[in-house]
Amino acid sequence: MKILIVSIIVFVLNVPFGYWRANVKNFSLQWTLAIHIPIPFIITLRIYSDIGFVLYTYPILVFSFFLGQYIGSKYYSNRKLSGFEPISSCLVMDFYRKDK
Repeated sequence: MKILIVSIIVFVLNVPFGYWRANVKNFSLQWTLAIHIPIPFIITLRIYSDIGFVLYTYPILVFSFFLGQYIGSKYYSNRKLSGFEPISSCLVMDFYRKDK
C-alpha cells in the first residue's frame, strides 16, 4: 500500500515539472533542472515512507516519474494548441491566470 501512495505522490510531483520542461529548449539548463529537481524529494520520500530502495520499487517509481513528466508536457501542449494566452512555464500561474 505504501508503494502505491508514494507512486501517486511521485506522479503528482512531476506533473508541474513536465509542464515546465515542455516550454524550454531541449537539453538546456532549465530542461535539465526540470528533470532533476524532483529527484531529491523522491529520495527523501522513499526514506521517510519506509519503502527503502528495494529492487521491485524502482520500476514502479520510475514509471510514475516519467508518466508525471509526460502528462505535464502533454497538458502544456494541449493548452498551447487550444490558444490559452498568456502561457508560461509555470503550471500554477497558468491555472491562476485561467481563472481571472
